[in-house]
Amino acid sequence: MIIDEVEVCDDCCVHSDAVKNAADHMPPDAALYSVADLFKVFGDATRIKILYVLMENEMCVCDIAEVLGMTQSAISHQLKTLKQSRLVKFRRDGKSVLYSLSDDHVHTMIAQGMEHICE
Repeated sequence: MIIDEVEVCDDCCVHSDAVKNAADHMPPDAALYSVADLFKVFGDATRIKILYVLMENEMCVCDIAEVLGMTQSAISHQLKTLKQSRLVKFRRDGKSVLYSLSDDHVHTMIAQGMEHICE
C-alpha cells in the first residue's frame, strides 16, 4: 500500500522486540532537541563553506572572507552562530584572531556529509 508516495506495510503489525529495543535506547528529549538544533546550524551553505575552509587550517575573518568572496561582516555574523554552537573556536595571535574547528568531531561531520553526498 502506498500513501502519498511513502511505502507502508500492507498489514499493521507491531514488532514488540524492535519497539522495546528502540524505546530502551531512545535518548532524553532534551538531548534530541540539542542534536536537532546542532543540525539546524548545518542548514546554511555559508556556514558549511566556512567549516569546510577551516578543515584545512585556522584562518582569520579577513582570510575566510577572501576565500569565499564575501564581506568580513557576513563572515563574522556566521562565525558568531558557529561559535555559539561550539563548532568553531578562536585564539588571539597578536592583533589577529584565528578561527579553527572546535574538535575532530566537527571535521568528521563535515567529511562524512561530503562523503555521503558524493556516493
